[in-house]
Amino acid sequence: MVNVVLKTGKRKTAVARARVSKGKGSLIINNQDFDKYFTNEFSLLKAKEPLLISGLDGKYDIKINIIGGGISSQVDAVRQSIARALVEITGSDDLKKQFLDYDRSLIVADTRFKEMKKPNNSHARAKRQKSYR
Repeated sequence: MVNVVLKTGKRKTAVARARVSKGKGSLIINNQDFDKYFTNEFSLLKAKEPLLISGLDGKYDIKINIIGGGISSQVDAVRQSIARALVEITGSDDLKKQFLDYDRSLIVADTRFKEMKKPNNSHARAKRQKSYR
């Protein structure tokens, strides 16, 4: 058993760094309360999924720092960092299997990014139309 675990989660350009330690169950994101940072109820529930699946809600203090991305990708990065940290702090292979069975993106990073815009084009794939008449 480890006292403090530091893990990262990534989605698109959002990077979440989670610090998990034994405690009373406080959740802090960017020095704000968890409920105040994610105002949308869906985002709040999605970010808390790893805690609800594992049944460890209220046993660990979690402090998260998020940089970049939008709301949706930040939520995905947060849930991934929490899940990875919980797996490491408990040292449980059963918990890892439980996360992978529920949603693989809780442990494994999604490497998809937005395709870059090409030179002399208005979009990534759309080409300029030619008109000869």
